[in-house]
Amino acid sequence: MHDIRAIRENPAAFDAAMARRGVLDASAALLQIDGDRRAAILAAETAQADQNKASKEVGAAKAKGDEAEFERLRALVAEKKAEVAAMQARAKELDDHLTDALMRIPNLPHDSIPDGADEHDNVEIHRWGTPRQIEGAKEHYDLAAVQAGMDFETAAKLSGSRFVVLRGAVARVHRALAQMMIDTHVDEHGLVEHITPVLVRDEAMYGTNQLPKFAEDSYQTTNGWWLIPTSEVTLTNTVAGDIVDAAALPIRMTAHTQCFRSEAGSAGKDTSGMLRQHQFEKVEMVSITHPDQSMEEHERMTDCAKAILEKLDLPYRVVVLCTGDMGFGAIKTHDLEVWLPGQNTYREISSVSVCGDFQARRMNARFRPADGGKPEFVHTLNGSGLAVGRCLIAVLENGQQADGSVDLPAALHGYLGGKTRITADGQLA
Repeated sequence: MHDIRAIRENPAAFDAAMARRGVLDASAALLQIDGDRRAAILAAETAQADQNKASKEVGAAKAKGDEAEFERLRALVAEKKAEVAAMQARAKELDDHLTDALMRIPNLPHDSIPDGADEHDNVEIHRWGTPRQIEGAKEHYDLAAVQAGMDFETAAKLSGSRFVVLRGAVARVHRALAQMMIDTHVDEHGLVEHITPVLVRDEAMYGTNQLPKFAEDSYQTTNGWWLIPTSEVTLTNTVAGDIVDAAALPIRMTAHTQCFRSEAGSAGKDTSGMLRQHQFEKVEMVSITHPDQSMEEHERMTDCAKAILEKLDLPYRVVVLCTGDMGFGAIKTHDLEVWLPGQNTYREISSVSVCGDFQARRMNARFRPADGGKPEFVHTLNGSGLAVGRCLIAVLENGQQADGSVDLPAALHGYLGGKTRITADGQLA
């Protein structure tokens, strides 16, 4: 959420930054609401002052025996009291309206990111590994080794489309991937592991900008809880409403959770296989930092995600998202895209974003400066480290062999009891 005072002080700069994201004349409506809100507050304060003055004069008129003046002042007090209540209610209504409007406007883009309309304008900044060119390469769901262990028909019977049942060797490799990711982030990257709820209240979804704008992208239970789209929601909100000491920053967290997305805006996209599911697993990374450290932390988190792919010997590239492709709450985002031989292209497997104080303002998450000054808003960052299902796809497709089997990365062998491959008939060997 944006600071209305900053918008008020420099609307031209705000509009110029928002124009980069395709939002034109963003300040006009906000400043109109803000002006009306401030006018209502002033009117309430003026009426309150008049009420207080008349209240004092009522006693004096009574003491003098001036009955007419007493009655006039008493009526004036009642009138001003009603006026104060009306103006306060109006100010509250406008304040809520302003807050809602501010929450629906995306974050300001960082100066360093490229302008652009969509994913075609993203800029590649790093590439690792050589994309594997496999003659007759198949997509993950067509591999002989996978046929018995990736069941979409049974999942559809249970839950409908965009669900999968994993079993046997495929299920075990999926679990091994998640465990390897968590172990790497905890043991090598210094993140603190968390196990968090997957059901949250409205406040948590507002805090990480899923609400109010993206309600249709998430699932809500009949009693009001929301199923998390990612543990960014729970991990980031652990500091909601808090004032932490500057010495405690950065706070680095990770969690492996189930995630749930309605995929409301992706009708017809990636309908085959398990690339885009309503329920999936992800290992998330979240950092809470001092404002001076957030851009450096963004690079560090990107390196943490890269390390997982390199351990698995999966070719990938890193792109900086342009203004037209960047997420709502981010000021800068790196996407890691893994090579999928079955599609003969790179596909996103992680997004690592720095959000500045955008989420912190929504959550009222602050830190106390070391010099004891006034509390300031923290900066928040989040990133996939990685999406487990998509990583499974990449491992299967990159390891596919001509006989229908799949060779597995060495980094997983220890998690699979020394097994190194999935045979063509779906067994670990």
